[in-house]
Amino acid sequence: MAPKKQVEEKKLLLGRPGNNLKSGIVGLANVGKSTFFQAITRCPLGNPANYPFATIEPEEARVIVPSPRLDILYDLYHSKAKIPAYITIYDIAGLTKGASKGEGLGNAFLANIRAVDAIYQVVRCFDDAEIIHIEGDVNPVRDLEIISEELRLKDIEFAQKHLEAVEKITRRGGQSLEVKQKKEEAILVQKIIDLLESGQRVANQTWTPKEIEVINTMYLLTAKPSIYLINLSERDFVRKKNKHLLGIKEWVDKYSPGDIIIPLSVSYEERLSQLETDEERAEEEKRVGTPSILPKIITTMRKKLDLISFFTCGPMEAREWTIRDGTKAPAAAGVIHNDLMNTFILAQVTKYQDMIELKDEGSVKAAGKLQMKGKDYTVEDGDIIYFRAGAGKN
Repeated sequence: MAPKKQVEEKKLLLGRPGNNLKSGIVGLANVGKSTFFQAITRCPLGNPANYPFATIEPEEARVIVPSPRLDILYDLYHSKAKIPAYITIYDIAGLTKGASKGEGLGNAFLANIRAVDAIYQVVRCFDDAEIIHIEGDVNPVRDLEIISEELRLKDIEFAQKHLEAVEKITRRGGQSLEVKQKKEEAILVQKIIDLLESGQRVANQTWTPKEIEVINTMYLLTAKPSIYLINLSERDFVRKKNKHLLGIKEWVDKYSPGDIIIPLSVSYEERLSQLETDEERAEEEKRVGTPSILPKIITTMRKKLDLISFFTCGPMEAREWTIRDGTKAPAAAGVIHNDLMNTFILAQVTKYQDMIELKDEGSVKAAGKLQMKGKDYTVEDGDIIYFRAGAGKN
């Protein structure tokens, strides 16, 4: 007999990101965070100041998720409106050494990171005598170590306070379910503290569903999935070379294994963003020979968080919704409105590819491709869904 094919188990991810995905831009001062924010959101904040802590409060803007599928469905359904998925981006104040102890704007900075689902960490790899580096010179591996150290130290503080609160309950003694659960939680939290003290991040470990439920309540900084954005000069970005790249990769592989590195040139993206039309941007990309990396940065974050899309389409609007892969139909309906989840009856599902091939709902139905799915159905990426619910809610 042929051996059974082993199914690779999917790693369980921390956090609860969904349709309102929030990502923070972090890094040391003067590495290009605010300029990157302006480029990706096309939402100017004025000229970024050339001194530390120019961004005091996190600026916020929505970024449209590029979606060729939504564009096609909008045309097929002849919808009046097209509503894309978004990522909310926060430009968070620059970090400095000692932030975990409140140096600079440390406390505010770290509190703002706790509120996001994921992190874009900007690392400076360009020389510019006119732009001050807070540490005196350009050394991206040192900068990575500073940020990693400050986040870990703050997480140790958070975890120790959490452990103290848990141990207050365990000291009561007895055999109650609460005491038993808190004893298990205390073991987990001590494991997290030991892990952090050894130099590791929480996000890069493997956790059980039960452990994830506890960790999600702690809002740890190192539990946030990270994408490392390596800010190069335009020249280095176009030629795809920089003397620091190998050292950065080695550091990430060792201390943040599995996380993604994306080189970019913030100055190039800023220049493209200032052009008025898509045609002008396309022409400039063709002239330089390098396309904008911003669409990849947006879509990669969704993939990193295991997020997929489903669509609701009709004459009024074509809309893209974001859920985590593995979400059941009632929970997907709840992304639209809680009442749809609570009174869910069934989901009418059309596969995206069927709609593309058959062109309209009538043809899909005639071909027997319109599927009726119940509460146990797991929504798949690209599903076009109409939810039926009780109490007159559709």
